[in-house]
Amino acid sequence: MKTKIFLAAITTMFCAAASSQTAKAPAPAASTVQPVQGILVVNSEKIFKALPEYNSAVKTTDDLATSRQKSIDDAYAAVQKMYDEYQTQRSYLNDAQRQQKEDAIIAREKEITKFQQDTFGPDGEVMKKRVAAIEPIQNKVFKAINDYAQAGKYSVVIDQANNASLLYFAPNVDKTDEIIKILTK
Repeated sequence: MKTKIFLAAITTMFCAAASSQTAKAPAPAASTVQPVQGILVVNSEKIFKALPEYNSAVKTTDDLATSRQKSIDDAYAAVQKMYDEYQTQRSYLNDAQRQQKEDAIIAREKEITKFQQDTFGPDGEVMKKRVAAIEPIQNKVFKAINDYAQAGKYSVVIDQANNASLLYFAPNVDKTDEIIKILTK
């Protein structure tokens, strides 16, 4: 009997403590709770590819890169030819002549490597021209998306291009085609 009364008392205290803790939790102030007005999903890759000026800029910079890469490949082929000739003549050359040819080959390789870095590096010619050609188009696309989101009172814009963490969205929130229509009218 004492055990039953003891268990009942403990259960009552436990329940009372639990309910008093939940009762004491303050409700969030109405001004701090902001409901999400809407989510907008776009595919920026599809938008960019729908713009002729973007495709033209990409083609122009790709053509430049291809041309520069051919020049670099040709230069390395010429260095390989220099090295092959040196290998066939090496046994006939004295030490000074060997050193001179080796230095010439190494110097030419360094020149080509520098040209390659100046052309394709992060601050290289191709990257600068790509940024100069694409940045205005990118700004135009991002402004159109921003304007559309603000006009539609969307709280969040998600880009589904290259977004591995976007698992699902309802097709009605994808406004990619509407953004393309705005940009191509």
